[in-house]
Amino acid sequence: MASSSDARYPFSAVVGMDDLKLALLVNAVSPRVGGVLVRGEKGTAKSTIVRALAALLPPVPVVAGCRFSCDPAAPDPRCPDGPHGAAAEARAARLVELPVGASEDRLTGSLDLERALTEGVTAFEPGLLAAAHRGVLYVDEVNLLHDHLVDLLLDAAAMGESHVEREGVSVRHAARFLLVGTMNPEEGELRPQLLDRFGLTVEVAATRDPAERAEVVRRRLRFEDDPAGFEAGYAGAERELAARIAAARDRLPGVALTDAALRRITAVCAAFEVDGLRADLVTARAALALAAWHGRDAVTADDVRTAARLALPHRRRRDPFDAPGLDRDRLDEILDEHADEPEPPDDGPGGPDGGGPGGDAPDDSAPGDSASGSVPPPASGDAAETGDGESAGENSDAEPVPETGVGAGEDPDAERVDARGGADSSAGSNTGGDAEPAPAGARFTPRLFTVPGLGAGAPGRRSRSRSPHGRVSGARPVPGDGRLRDVHLPATLRAAAPHQRSRGRTGAGLAVRRGDLRAAVRDGREGNLVLFVVDASGSMAARRRMTAVKGAVLSLLLDAYQRRDKVGLVTFRRADAELVLPPTSSVEAGARRLERLPTGGRTPLSAGLLRAARVLAAERLRDPARRPLLVVVTDGRATHGPDPAPAAAALAGVLADGAAVVVDCESGPVRLGLAAALGARLGAETVRLDDLAAGSLAGVVRDRRAA
Repeated sequence: MASSSDARYPFSAVVGMDDLKLALLVNAVSPRVGGVLVRGEKGTAKSTIVRALAALLPPVPVVAGCRFSCDPAAPDPRCPDGPHGAAAEARAARLVELPVGASEDRLTGSLDLERALTEGVTAFEPGLLAAAHRGVLYVDEVNLLHDHLVDLLLDAAAMGESHVEREGVSVRHAARFLLVGTMNPEEGELRPQLLDRFGLTVEVAATRDPAERAEVVRRRLRFEDDPAGFEAGYAGAERELAARIAAARDRLPGVALTDAALRRITAVCAAFEVDGLRADLVTARAALALAAWHGRDAVTADDVRTAARLALPHRRRRDPFDAPGLDRDRLDEILDEHADEPEPPDDGPGGPDGGGPGGDAPDDSAPGDSASGSVPPPASGDAAETGDGESAGENSDAEPVPETGVGAGEDPDAERVDARGGADSSAGSNTGGDAEPAPAGARFTPRLFTVPGLGAGAPGRRSRSRSPHGRVSGARPVPGDGRLRDVHLPATLRAAAPHQRSRGRTGAGLAVRRGDLRAAVRDGREGNLVLFVVDASGSMAARRRMTAVKGAVLSLLLDAYQRRDKVGLVTFRRADAELVLPPTSSVEAGARRLERLPTGGRTPLSAGLLRAARVLAAERLRDPARRPLLVVVTDGRATHGPDPAPAAAALAGVLADGAAVVVDCESGPVRLGLAAALGARLGAETVRLDDLAAGSLAGVVRDRRAA
């Protein structure tokens, strides 16, 4: 019996999570499916169930002493530890976890370039990709990984090998693993092209059924009180699952993908207008694995339906603000249209009904029904914190954006202006009543605004920065106690060349000392903190103008998404300002809150500026390397609170290492120039709303460029 410290929560004890369990088991049967991306709110047992899966995988035969887990039956001829002897051993499949803050060297392994240059030897230290070979690589919060690490990770998963190359010294080794990533969409999305690289995706959410929640808590408390005893209670169910995975792996090569099943797959992918052919391949591989899991000799329509339901939702995003989803009724219609050949008989474990451990009924069963899951709990019952497997994003395609223009010019609905520059309350805009939220105007490509100078923030695509992944711009000596990771070979050779005679060099080769080594200096791009401060008061509430404002801010939000920025949203109206969206990488959350933004009331401009100053000051403490870009969207009027000049001065002080832009929304025949005056106080560039689009500014103003 396992000790309490070694006990792991059993896979078969998890309550609900039917789609997630099935997706993981499909990948356990066939890692070529491409892994699983698990999207869901915090506290839904995503990590628990992934860690439990590794215990079900069959033992792995490896070459004794090989750090790269080579298969004795077919050792990798390019393995850095080769050539191998005949000795072999078996070990459990590994679960390797990739931390969010991991470096590139930690992921792929590192070459000791200093020894390569000074001693002429290739010394390679394996990374996590090597450790995960023939096991499970688990990435928690994959959406928070730097993009270049995600690229490396998914490239290795797709090619089945890792390639490390530094200054002409290269190492390749096998890296085939079951990739599982988890993420909370509230903390930011993965780029669509990275989403596409995951084979399957599953949305998870905590169940709202009180009885099921009670069972989750009950099992978790039992596990915490007696981990070893709890695990022992599920040992039989775990053995059955492990045996079934091994049997399905053996059966998989003999499963037939008939022409009829292949036509169904391609018809579904074409009808849902997914890009490229990766979706077709992944769906086919998943359908084959499902057939093997259910003990069938050929793929059926139910296999295709389930595979499409898991493989296509995240590939249908046409816009970063769209939620993943798949219309199941439409899926059934497509499959029915192509049901032109009889299905092979279902004679898998448990008979035609697909019973037995992990069997599931046709996947159009009711959400949350255990029939659609993969592992019914043992009769004795017990499990972990979990949720149901129903996709929160399904059947929730984004509505089209209204085609309304930006900067419509004269606004016939514009309010009258009094002598103070405030809005007349005759239209009800300053009486405290809220106007109905205006729709957002059409999005467009905005100007590129950057923070001047040279930063050192998180990798992105906005402002210039020092980066380990940009273009080489120079070289620097390596500190005496420093480690060389990125050698500048020409500079190193130039430093060593004058000393060759004094070092007694004869013949070929070069005598290089540590003092000759030069590290590359690279210039790249960083992501910034883009804080939007939006005037939502009555002076902005004219419907056509607010439509244009929302379209402009959505365009800037999309630009921030593409440039890997963090975004925040402050609005001010009535008597105060509100932090509607704390700084986050989830621009989708910003878009949703902007769409629902109410308008009306007086204009507390000073309160909005002071709230922005507090947000920026707090973010500087939390993430000092990320420089801010402030975007103030206002007509410059202030009809409530103190004079905004002191608040503007305070905000300008917080922006010492950042930049600001004021988007002037003033319209109508009378223009007071208040937004331009605010921009001058902030040291900001002022841009009129109808000049914000990149195309409208050609030959008028230049993009702000790094100094």
